[in-house]
Amino acid sequence: MQYGVFLLCAVPMADAGAGPPLPVDRRATNEEVWETTKSVMDAGVESERLGYDYFFFTEHHFMHEGYEVIPNALMAGAILAERTTSIKIGALCHVVPQWHPLRFAEDFATMHNFSGGRGVLAVGRGTVPREAIPLGATVGSTDDPEKRAQQDTASRERFAEALDVVELSLNNERFSYHGNHYDFPPEGIPDRGGTVEELTLTPRPIAPYERWQTITSPKTVELVARRGYGGVWWNQHLDFMKGMWEEFARVWEDEHGTELGAGEHRMKVVNVRIADTHEQAVADARPCFDEHWKFLGPYGRQVGFKGPDGKPASTDWIPTLEDGMDQRMFLVGTADEVAEQMAHDIEVLGANKLAIFPICLGDSYDKYEEQLNRFAQDVKPQLA
Repeated sequence: MQYGVFLLCAVPMADAGAGPPLPVDRRATNEEVWETTKSVMDAGVESERLGYDYFFFTEHHFMHEGYEVIPNALMAGAILAERTTSIKIGALCHVVPQWHPLRFAEDFATMHNFSGGRGVLAVGRGTVPREAIPLGATVGSTDDPEKRAQQDTASRERFAEALDVVELSLNNERFSYHGNHYDFPPEGIPDRGGTVEELTLTPRPIAPYERWQTITSPKTVELVARRGYGGVWWNQHLDFMKGMWEEFARVWEDEHGTELGAGEHRMKVVNVRIADTHEQAVADARPCFDEHWKFLGPYGRQVGFKGPDGKPASTDWIPTLEDGMDQRMFLVGTADEVAEQMAHDIEVLGANKLAIFPICLGDSYDKYEEQLNRFAQDVKPQLA
């Protein structure tokens, strides 16, 4: 088994919970954002000390609410690499369409090389129009349901081309790419008596690197498996996830001609909150859970829950903590209770890579580190 840590990188919020203020009314100060950034770095160092294998930031932009305040996980990752020696470093996820793909490739290679080969390339398309559009990307949104399918198609096309460019540039001494969205190098660039026909990225990775992509729908399963990336699932009901997990292995074998071992190239993100008693864990998790879904619900991220008809839940439904616990998507309780539920999921999926997401949105980073300690010391040994 390998274990990672995944953090949203949110500022502490003393008033987190289901009531006011509304997310749009929150305004984190610049000082809070920067103190949080430093606290996340400390959590990364602590994660290595506790023996975790991965540390994942998340990439988000313009988050005045304070929910996700690290916009450049590559720069943050390079800094964390200087403070650690063994833990693998990435993000869930790097939103490639919000970058110039060649600048992204340069920055990833730089971080990866400085880390001594510990960089993890984990990518996604993005989910928030407020972030995507100012940075030149497109993303489907529940705020614009009439155009959502069109926007989603455009987003997939741009993402696929951007990832093609990233891969070509990282893995080849010379490359060129001419697509609908990207053209490298453009025709006719003069250079010392000739024209530029190919480009060379400098630097490129000096060591192999892991490649992952987040998966939220059956449609993405095939795309990720055929590209040869590992799949990462978060906030998915186990019944939905098991089907996608198995389909991923089937498509991989069909495309690459190799049968995947149990859990190979697949990772599950697990939401946990641990306390000395079940009742205390529920009380601790509730305001963090409610704030989380007060924030994420309007973006339609609750479709990983199971609705009354057994199909994905409606995007206008906001789950309660009891919903999350009943559907076994949020593991809340004593260390023994959490370990028992995780052992069940591991057995059902055959999983061997888990990323731990502490249900702590709004809490201080002392609480995040306490949860990471509790899991490492009291849960992980039961899963060995």
